[in-house]
Amino acid sequence: MILPRLRPELNVSPSPDPQNPGLYIRDHYRFTEAWLIIPAFLAQRLSFFDGGHTQAELAAEFARLSNQANAADTAQHLFEALDKAGFLENETFTQLRDAKYQAFVQSPVRQAAHVFDTAENIHATLQGFLVGETPVLRPHPVGIAAPHVSPGGGARSYGAAYRQLTPDLKDRTFVILGTSHYGQANRFGLTRKPFETPLGITRTDPALLDLLAAQPTVIQEDYCHAIEHTIEFQVIFLQHLYGPDVKILPLLCGSFYPSIYNNGKPEDDDLVHRFFETLGEIAEQRAEQLYWILGVDMAHIGLRYGDPIAAHAEQEHLLRVRERDHDRIQSLNAGDATTFWEKIRENHDDLRWCGSAPFYSFLKIMPNARGTLQHYEQWNIDPDSVVSFAGISFFHTP
Repeated sequence: MILPRLRPELNVSPSPDPQNPGLYIRDHYRFTEAWLIIPAFLAQRLSFFDGGHTQAELAAEFARLSNQANAADTAQHLFEALDKAGFLENETFTQLRDAKYQAFVQSPVRQAAHVFDTAENIHATLQGFLVGETPVLRPHPVGIAAPHVSPGGGARSYGAAYRQLTPDLKDRTFVILGTSHYGQANRFGLTRKPFETPLGITRTDPALLDLLAAQPTVIQEDYCHAIEHTIEFQVIFLQHLYGPDVKILPLLCGSFYPSIYNNGKPEDDDLVHRFFETLGEIAEQRAEQLYWILGVDMAHIGLRYGDPIAAHAEQEHLLRVRERDHDRIQSLNAGDATTFWEKIRENHDDLRWCGSAPFYSFLKIMPNARGTLQHYEQWNIDPDSVVSFAGISFFHTP
């Protein structure tokens, strides 16, 4: 039997359990909720699951390494475990994937995927984040950039951003540009579904949804919405401020990495260029009806992200990361899309700004927007890895 290929998009990391070393495998697309810890002895032979090796070859390899008489059983058990978990490119996975797609399409709402606390606790927590100095508000506000890390980790930046939102914005449509960690490059993921959280159910803007759905670069009812956190975390802040039925337009921005590697610009893709133009015209025509929310993180540094050394917030080489982050933020705040993208392309974005696509899209859609940095910080997402992010407010200049 030819062994199926191991799905390349799986999330693979060292086992978090010291008592059970090996590889920890899970599906960040959530087609399956299963997870496995593969012992090192077995993990070294996962390369046999490439669509070109047979189960007999895998058993022979186990026999060669261990001289065990039951090598064929070991090979069979490994196959069965991966198959049952939905980690192989075969019929089992296809059925799991199709069922998840269908469930998302048929659901009347986009169900909460990351926020599960009680409404009372959520309100209390977010209100604590928003306590702080009264902001100096600029005239003609048009939007904010806030993190998409876990709210607890980015509390100060979330607070600095969302303190800019005033009661008079309540009836606006909040266009949320979120990082799409799992979506297609140079594409924008749209869903018509209202978001359901423990705080309630949002409203949608059908007319605006129709205009965007007509764009060929837009993926309608993008399944990535079902699992992505970058918009969900913004929604709970908006619901906390304006009530459960706040009106939103959730839009996931796929990576522009082809432009990073070919020294071009995202709008070199004709479909992306047309999208920027269309949404820019809408933004100008409905300037008093829209408000922009960017769910974005910045640098990702350390062992978790493939760097050879550990990273510690605001220490050692992270001080240089701070300088480079602020250099990019300066371009953002100046509304200078060209310079911003040049800085993103440097060293093929070795800072790994996962929010670069929403930021750049906003700069192209809102060329007259200018920004003010409200707060910047670095946070150790684990002991050896750092994420940076900020709270930024944007206003319109004539």
